[in-house]
Amino acid sequence: MGLSKVSLAICLLGLTLAHVSMAQNSPQDYLSVHNAARAQVGVGPMTWDATVAAYARQYANKRIADCGLIHSKGPYGENLAEASYAITGAEAVKLWVDEKPYYNYAANKCVGGDCLHYTQVVWRNSTRLGCARVKCNSGWWFVTCNYDPPGNYVGERPY
Repeated sequence: MGLSKVSLAICLLGLTLAHVSMAQNSPQDYLSVHNAARAQVGVGPMTWDATVAAYARQYANKRIADCGLIHSKGPYGENLAEASYAITGAEAVKLWVDEKPYYNYAANKCVGGDCLHYTQVVWRNSTRLGCARVKCNSGWWFVTCNYDPPGNYVGERPY
């Protein structure tokens, strides 16, 4: 009788750990941070797209060997992040959104720092999103989000 209670406790612990490891990495987690930033500037929400997500997953898997912040040069807009710790997808998107103070809307340019990750997050015409996160062979973590249609066209405002 005692052994079955221990087995049940171990199963419940395993399920809890599996749930925690998925925390802030679901499609909704990526979308929530993106859409909150977009709402702040009056841009409509994005939706998760399975095709764009498959592309992101494929590219993230290619980066497992080196965890390099090298753009895929594919058909989508793209933001990349890496970290030496188990950065969540939501945390990666927050890093990009935190570039907002460097975007000068009146001048339509970055001032005092990088802002192109942020402008891709809020690009009004980018409406479909797909993201992926992998642990690299180095132990670092790599996150990519892809945007369809792409944004950040020179001379155009994001919103």
